Amino acid sequence: MQPATTPLSSYVETWHPEAVTAHDPMDPGPTAAISALLDLPEPAAQAGDPLPPLWQWFHFLHWPAQHELGPDGHLRDARFLPPIPDRQRMFAGGRCEITEPLRLGEPAERVSSLGAVTPKHGRSGELLFVTERQEFRQAGQVCMVEEQDIVYRSGRSAGGQHPATIDDRPAPDPEGPWHLGIRPDPTLLFRLSALTANAHRIHYDAPYCHDTEGYPGLVVHGPLLALLMLDVARRNAPERRVRSLSFRLRRPVFAGEHLLAEGVPSGTGAQLRTATHRDAQHATAEVTFA
Repeated sequence: MQPATTPLSSYVETWHPEAVTAHDPMDPGPTAAISALLDLPEPAAQAGDPLPPLWQWFHFLHWPAQHELGPDGHLRDARFLPPIPDRQRMFAGGRCEITEPLRLGEPAERVSSLGAVTPKHGRSGELLFVTERQEFRQAGQVCMVEEQDIVYRSGRSAGGQHPATIDDRPAPDPEGPWHLGIRPDPTLLFRLSALTANAHRIHYDAPYCHDTEGYPGLVVHGPLLALLMLDVARRNAPERRVRSLSFRLRRPVFAGEHLLAEGVPSGTGAQLRTATHRDAQHATAEVTFA
C-alpha cells in the first residue's frame, strides 16, 4: 500500500495516454447471446437493425494473455489504467449521447481517449476518478459518444457496509408502470463475464469474494444493473429511440438477491432505478428519447 503522505495525484501528473482505435464487424452474434441471457423470446436485433443502448459493451472486446492479469483477474497494465500502486477499481457510472444508433452488420470504429482525471477524498480515503471517452463511428460518421466514470483507490480500505449473508427476501413492490424482476444467480454472472471478457473474480469466485474482498457472496456486475434499467425502457417503449442516457452505480447487489428494475416515463424520457429489499436505489438512470 502506498504511504498515506503520497497523494494519488502525484502518480498521474505526467500520465497522458494517447487515444487508441479499435474495430469491430458488429456481428449479430453477441446480440443474440445477450438476448438469450435476458430470456428474451428472440434476438433484440438482427443484421441491419439498430443496436439497443449500451449493448456496444458486447463488442470491441479485448482478450489479454493470461499472464497479463493480476491476482484479482483485472489487467495489471493497460493504456487507461492509472499508474497508482496496489490499484483497486470500481465502475461508478457513465453517459451516452446517441446521434444515430450503431447498426448490426456494419463495421464500426471506436476511438478511446482519456477524459478527466480528478482526485477526491471519500469516507474511505483518497480516490481517483478517471473518465474514459469513447467515440463510435460507422461509415465515417460519429454515431455515438460514451463516457465511463471509473473510481480507483490505492490499497484496500475497510470497504462499504455490506450484509453479512445473502437474504432472499423479495424485492420491493414496483412504484412505476415499467418494471422487471430478476434474481441474478452464479450461472447468469458467469455467462455475462464470458460475454464481456471480464475476468474479475468477484463475479465468479465465491471464496475470493468472502476472504479477500469482504463481500457476502458473488457481486452482480454493475453494467448489468445499467443494462437492466435500459432494457426496461426498451421493452416498454420499443418505438421510442433513446437519444441520451446517464446512469450511476451506487451500491452493489449480490447473487441470490431479488432485484427490481423499474422506470417512470415522462413526456421526453424516463427515470429508472434498480432496487432490492436492502436499498431503493442500487443504481439509477435517466434516458431522453429522440
